[in-house]
Amino acid sequence: MPGLYYEDCEVGAVIRHALRRTVTEADNLLFSTLTHNPSPLHLDEEYMRATEFGQRIVNSCFTLSLMTGVSVGDTTMGTAVANLGWEDARFPRPVFHGDTLRIETEILDKRESQSRPDAGVVTFAHRAYNQNDELVGHCRRVALMQKRPAGGQA
Repeated sequence: MPGLYYEDCEVGAVIRHALRRTVTEADNLLFSTLTHNPSPLHLDEEYMRATEFGQRIVNSCFTLSLMTGVSVGDTTMGTAVANLGWEDARFPRPVFHGDTLRIETEILDKRESQSRPDAGVVTFAHRAYNQNDELVGHCRRVALMQKRPAGGQA
């Protein structure tokens, strides 16, 4: 099923994505090593025991990617022309191995594309919450979205 076309994006709409994800040690290890991030924050349990967190924390870039990825099926699957960027990515609380994250997306803004008559620019806010309903990540994502094809056929 396709995502939202530009015309379907209603400013102020909030989408609570059904897909949830329990973050594993393997997720954190693979993401950190695949992206060449050797930080002890993510990989060294002994080092982290002596910190305020008391354990390894999940790579925040994984959290950013998960927030976006979970949203795709309900927002941009098959209807995005391109991702134009992320803005104001924040991580107010750490994510730990075993946390289960849920994601919600709000449509913040939309405007006609100045260079593409068949597309528009949509700004999404993605928010990630852990199993305790604590906000663990949020960002704005700007995407170039297809307009509905001529004749209204999807």
